[in-house]
Amino acid sequence: MSNVALKLFNDRLPHKPYFTDELQSGLRIAGKERAILAKYIQFNQPHAQFWLCFDVDRPGAAIDWSDCNAPAPTLTIMNKANGHAHLLYALKTAVRTAPDGKIKPLRYAAAVESALREKLGADVGYSGLICKNPNHDSWQIAVWQPELYTLDWLADSLNLNSANDKKILPDYGLGRNCTLFDKTRKWAYRAIRQGWPEYEQWLQACYERASAYNLQFVSPLEENEVYGISKSIAKWTMNNFSEISFSSFVEATHCSDIQAKRGSIGGKVSRGGGRPIGSVNIKSTEQKKPWLSLGISRSTYYRKIIR
Repeated sequence: MSNVALKLFNDRLPHKPYFTDELQSGLRIAGKERAILAKYIQFNQPHAQFWLCFDVDRPGAAIDWSDCNAPAPTLTIMNKANGHAHLLYALKTAVRTAPDGKIKPLRYAAAVESALREKLGADVGYSGLICKNPNHDSWQIAVWQPELYTLDWLADSLNLNSANDKKILPDYGLGRNCTLFDKTRKWAYRAIRQGWPEYEQWLQACYERASAYNLQFVSPLEENEVYGISKSIAKWTMNNFSEISFSSFVEATHCSDIQAKRGSIGGKVSRGGGRPIGSVNIKSTEQKKPWLSLGISRSTYYRKIIR
């Protein structure tokens, strides 16, 4: 394996990664110097994703990415016994998943990740927390792309139309962060109006709601990520929503004059039934008053024709 690629991997490790030698034994956490000796290790930092990693469980996974017309991985880490592999793509700029991160870049990264996972045929149940450690001699390592990827560069090889908001897997990789943020914030916009709680009480409520949503994922996010998302939403809603500002909003948008104008507009739009019959123009006299074209009265029309 290239010393440059190995150094990049090691430099980007968390200060205290999760690690294990046997997946069945669970994970431990320790300093980088100890964790780097294990067979499996946490490769992304808690709030910064420097790598997109995919778990491909089929023989030949370390090389058949080219048959899928996928971009070349930065490195592949293969199980010598069965040919299954982790495929890692190194990002030039980390995707920030911290509470102060922006949601739009996160959505874009989730779309790229989802489309690339689909192209590679990677495991949708992979949590993305730990990977095979390239420092360990149990695995066969290969470096394919020495240059660091940007999301745009990866996107050039992908069809992001198949990874729009509706298609991004809501419980896979970065899609979990997007899903958890969206579901919790939409709940929070309504819930904060129910009593206008103090901040600590409100933060706990947001955390409990986000934790409940998180449990619906096949591979839930780590607790610190859930707390970070909850705190971000709690602070924003507390700073931007208040009983006074909400009352002012209702008063400004739901006064009797505005409601009357809305009602008159709605009446004009819906007059005449609002639905065309066959190919008849909805605005035509025949559509609005069909009895006139028949030369009969309205009452006769409804009594004899419409029965």
